[in-house]
Amino acid sequence: MPEPVIIEAAINGTTTKARNPHVPRSTEEIAADALACFAAGAAIVHHHIDLGSVPGDVAAEGYLEAWRLVVAERPDALLYPTVNFGPAGEPRYDHVAPLAASGLLRIGLSDPGSVNLGRRVDGVPTGAYVYRNSFDDIAHQLALCRDHELGVSLAIYEPGFLRAVLAFQQAGLLPAGAMVKLYLATDDGLTGAPFGLPPTETALAAYLELVDGSDLPWAVSVVGGDVVRSGMAALAIERGGHVHLGLEFHGGDRTPTNAELVGEAVDECRRLGRPVASPDEAAAVIGLPPRRAARG
Repeated sequence: MPEPVIIEAAINGTTTKARNPHVPRSTEEIAADALACFAAGAAIVHHHIDLGSVPGDVAAEGYLEAWRLVVAERPDALLYPTVNFGPAGEPRYDHVAPLAASGLLRIGLSDPGSVNLGRRVDGVPTGAYVYRNSFDDIAHQLALCRDHELGVSLAIYEPGFLRAVLAFQQAGLLPAGAMVKLYLATDDGLTGAPFGLPPTETALAAYLELVDGSDLPWAVSVVGGDVVRSGMAALAIERGGHVHLGLEFHGGDRTPTNAELVGEAVDECRRLGRPVASPDEAAAVIGLPPRRAARG
């Protein structure tokens, strides 16, 4: 039996209702959308909350309001947050401990590197914002996951991010349950300017050359495009990988729901002869630590 494909749905990010009216923004919308994605075949759901810059305990409660609604119907649900950004856009992780203490978080996160993010004006990338994660920051992010017995979702914006992850792995410092998400970006990228490698077979092959021999599970994602219609999902499925999709990154001239995108990936898995992972099967594939009881 082939290994099942993990489908992860990143359901909102910074996508607005103006861009896609189906994107979930409120607590109730997020919970309903997550449940629809799990029903459609997703194993993992990732999302943002719209609280702005707040202390970690406040951010944690913002996530938990939605998660409690989800796990009431899907106790097996795998859910994880984004970074808790500070007032100047600096990444913070002060929400991880209270989320771990809730017993509802099994997957932490790390963005293991730095990248320019901006917009395109007259064809030229512009902007002064650098999404900055130093090597010391990365070490802190990974230590949080180890300390709280969480797996870790590793977002790979640029090849250097992956090389950093591999260095931490070789040093024995990756938490159990690590998985890399290979972000292949269109010319529009995340906010209108490109970064990293493009969504091509050659680019995917370059990442797979790096990850070869590491035993790290990996998923492919297309930032600013469509992972299924671009053919990148099929390439990942054929090569033993997994699929990351959703309205956080989806671009194009249509406005699908997250559940529709999941369904399209499920159809690709069936076409290519690989089963689709349930949340429990995904946890086994990734090697997530066991779910912990809530702590007071």
